[in-house]
Amino acid sequence: MWNNFASQLFWGNTMLDREGYRPNVGIILTNQRHEVFWGKRIREHSWQFPQGGIKKGESPEEAMFRELYEEVGLKPEHVRILGRTRDWLRYDVPKQWVRREWRGTYRGQKQIWFLLRLTGRDSDISLRATTKPEFDAWRWSSYWVPLESVIEFKRMVYGQALTELSRLIFNTHERMPQWSGWPGWPSLGWSSMSQTDSERTEQENK
Repeated sequence: MWNNFASQLFWGNTMLDREGYRPNVGIILTNQRHEVFWGKRIREHSWQFPQGGIKKGESPEEAMFRELYEEVGLKPEHVRILGRTRDWLRYDVPKQWVRREWRGTYRGQKQIWFLLRLTGRDSDISLRATTKPEFDAWRWSSYWVPLESVIEFKRMVYGQALTELSRLIFNTHERMPQWSGWPGWPSLGWSSMSQTDSERTEQENK
């Protein structure tokens, strides 16, 4: 099911840095309860945060607002920026998902992650803002999303981004990551944390 994911990495004029990483932004959108937007990839059984490549001439913030509208239908007036990661966070894409002509050149993505607070309403969210939607359903999830539901090669970056940005909305005790043990951080003994029951499928009449 990840063939579509791999092909999208090279759609259009892809920029790479000298190490072979594509500049990218990731978006953690929160509500007043500190829950996060969790999107289901269209026609797939996988969930993720909004993200996308930085185009030539764009700043990370400009790319973030463009991706926010393209994938979630929100405009700058619907959100407030709480913060962003200090440095780029990188992940490598497995070679079997990289086009043959890019092997040896392309390594993966480097991302700046933004933490946003929704200041508008849930009904302002629209997954059909463009003709090529990324998601076909969404829900509010607990901030410490279960990393088991994230594709393996992205898990470390998701954990790093959530942990770094958690200081902006939680106190020290609440910032303890609530994941079950997994290969990224095997020694911490985190416990699993359930998601909220709130799951919404996009309606055409929104």
